[in-house]
Amino acid sequence: MSLKKLLSNRKLLLTVLAVVFVMVLTGCTRAAQGSMTTDMLKEGNFWESNVVYYFSLVLDTFAGWFKGEYGLAILMLTIIVRSAILPLTIKQMRSSKEMQKIQPQLMELKKKYKDNPQKQQEETMKLFQQHNVNPMAGCFPMLIQMPVFIALYNAIYLNSDIGGHQFLWLQLGEKDPYYILPVIAALTTFIQSRMMSSQMQSSMQFMLLVFPVLIFVMSISFPSALPLYWVYSNIFTIVQNYFLYRNKDKEVKPAK
Repeated sequence: MSLKKLLSNRKLLLTVLAVVFVMVLTGCTRAAQGSMTTDMLKEGNFWESNVVYYFSLVLDTFAGWFKGEYGLAILMLTIIVRSAILPLTIKQMRSSKEMQKIQPQLMELKKKYKDNPQKQQEETMKLFQQHNVNPMAGCFPMLIQMPVFIALYNAIYLNSDIGGHQFLWLQLGEKDPYYILPVIAALTTFIQSRMMSSQMQSSMQFMLLVFPVLIFVMSISFPSALPLYWVYSNIFTIVQNYFLYRNKDKEVKPAK
């Protein structure tokens, strides 16, 4: 597969995942909102009994630790999920840094084989293999988090205990009436995207605008607990990226 096609497929994959994400969230529940308990989810369909049930059970357990505060339970779940995929995120970061280092060599190959696209692609893929660069690495954390988002949405949507709980000014099972949380979700998404912009290829820059808008639109439509998870996750990412990328200018040197 050619480099151009690979990067194009990556862009297409992220776009398709975003669209599918919205479609699944808006149509994957079969019961009325807040109509079930965690025990009832165990008797539901395959997805509910084998995935959603355990997310709901974990949130119920954490909420019990925090005296019924599901907002703090969602925070705990966020920390666990994001910590679990941290090794994959670090691998993605290293791949991105290597991609930056070999940019001069990529440009040389482009000029050298400008009249032979096939040879250019072959040499480019060899260069990637030599420096252990994976252009698709940035998709993996999103692919892993996608089922988490969907399962959490279902757990919130179906579990009457979560949906009926209030946290700060929010009713977790209802939309934010003041649009404060959607704005924060979109803003933190934009900030963490900007922090990653230097690690993205130019073909991926459009996601800087797409994701914040997408998150805002979904946040004004979904129960508040889900954008609350996004805000927690974005803040985790912002702090994480600060430490991971703060010395990127010193570390990134052209490969020889």
